[in-house]
Amino acid sequence: MNLSATLPDSASSMDQMPSPTGAKTLAMLDLLSRHGAGLTVAEATRRSGFTQNLVFRLLKTLVVMGYATQRDDNKAYVLTNRLLELTGPRSGERSLALCAHEALRWLRDETGETIQLIIEAGGKSLVLEQFRGTHPLQVCGEVGMRVPLYSCAPGKAILAHWGEEALAAWFRGRGKTLKKFTAKTLSRREDLLRELDSIRRLGYAVDRAEGVEGIHCVAVPIFDDYRQPIGAVTVMAPINRMPEEEFTRFAQCCRESTDRIERKLRG
Repeated sequence: MNLSATLPDSASSMDQMPSPTGAKTLAMLDLLSRHGAGLTVAEATRRSGFTQNLVFRLLKTLVVMGYATQRDDNKAYVLTNRLLELTGPRSGERSLALCAHEALRWLRDETGETIQLIIEAGGKSLVLEQFRGTHPLQVCGEVGMRVPLYSCAPGKAILAHWGEEALAAWFRGRGKTLKKFTAKTLSRREDLLRELDSIRRLGYAVDRAEGVEGIHCVAVPIFDDYRQPIGAVTVMAPINRMPEEEFTRFAQCCRESTDRIERKLRG
């Protein structure tokens, strides 16, 4: 059985846990998390060491509870975004992901481009939600994908509003070495700090093909009641559909979206 080191290494050892069923359910979640394309009942049975009947019941329970879904093409089971929604930022009792849903969809319809809701996790940018654009050619990522904070607009939008201590700690850790991804990546600390000052003045961040060649992004941070950044909304597009002279217009759309999110977070 090849499960995470934090879980028991055999089905029999799970039977000794305070809640054997709970342990096996968590083990199945762990197993699915490491197979993005999904697993069929037969594959999950072989990899977990559980009986096929138990695997079937565990997977069906995860589907009913919203943690997994079954693909139509090959009947494989894949995880949904439910865990990200549970662990994502909150304002009081309100989930950021849930409060952002309608505003993100509005922004996608308004711009026709791919929209992402980004949070900081482990010193990196994490895609919490995504709405694909309506153009035939689209720039897309994947929910759960992580990229460096300094090489994308939403990451810089978050960094720009961190306090001095948090920013200094990030530079000692994730930001100690700023890898260059394209010719325009801000790989020098002084250049990045200058950019963060500009973001604070403008109220929005831009990515001038700093993470991926040929792609521009604009992002606006989302604040909680204490004016702390809990995430950012970004719109991304090929350079020809988002030239630099259009940055302000896209930023205004992003700001309308974040205003809607913040209002919903406040209730």
